[in-house]
Amino acid sequence: MRVKPCVHRPVLNSCTLENLNYQVDPYVGCGHNCHYCYVLPQAETDWRKEVLFHENIFGRLEKELAAIPPQTIYIGWHTDPYQPCETECRQTRQALELLLARGFSASILTKSDLVLRDLDLLQPMEDSAVSFSVAFNGDEVRQLFEANTRPTEARISALRKLSAAGIRTTALICPVVPYITDVIEFVDRLAGHTEKIWIYALSILNKMDITWQNVANILDRHFPDTKGKIEAAVFDKNNPYWENLRQDLSDIQKTGRMNLSVHI
Repeated sequence: MRVKPCVHRPVLNSCTLENLNYQVDPYVGCGHNCHYCYVLPQAETDWRKEVLFHENIFGRLEKELAAIPPQTIYIGWHTDPYQPCETECRQTRQALELLLARGFSASILTKSDLVLRDLDLLQPMEDSAVSFSVAFNGDEVRQLFEANTRPTEARISALRKLSAAGIRTTALICPVVPYITDVIEFVDRLAGHTEKIWIYALSILNKMDITWQNVANILDRHFPDTKGKIEAAVFDKNNPYWENLRQDLSDIQKTGRMNLSVHI
């Protein structure tokens, strides 16, 4: 994997998420190279080979933050801030150090327990939050779709540790791949360790997109007997698979034991 500086571009960008005005992507591209990633159709480089970083991220972000009042900044919109190269590049840690020093906070989305390294920066922040996304219950299947990510159990363990340390935590079961992701099992594993669980279906609108081509190749090789019904559900949100899952999740919500936000 090549890691090299990107051309000059803003580090701080607008964010369309509710109650969040700005977001930071410490990298351009992502070494996790999840085959279903919604950003892949717009990728500037081949993420299997190259990830870009912002030169002098601290100094550049410092100038950009000077124009706005302290608030929560979202980190992890188009790239995972704790992808493998963060261990050495420390772009995310530099951004967090600056946010803390300037009175800002951070809301982070990641697939990596490396975020625990930065607990010393997150704890002093007012209302900091970390969310983990999970999609595959077993590591053998996970490695087919997102081989460079951290094991699912490592993420859930990190979620528990962050919650115990007083950090606000949420989780995303995302993407739900029909007949592969066991959503109910995930809800049971996550319950008690997070404030809220967001559930999102695998969303692919065009069969010509690289994301579907990637997923279809995996299904052809490893799930040939179920590929047809998986494909039917992916491209039809009124498919009985989704109707049954929505009912199961509605039944869980009625018990009041877990705060679910369902988007399937």
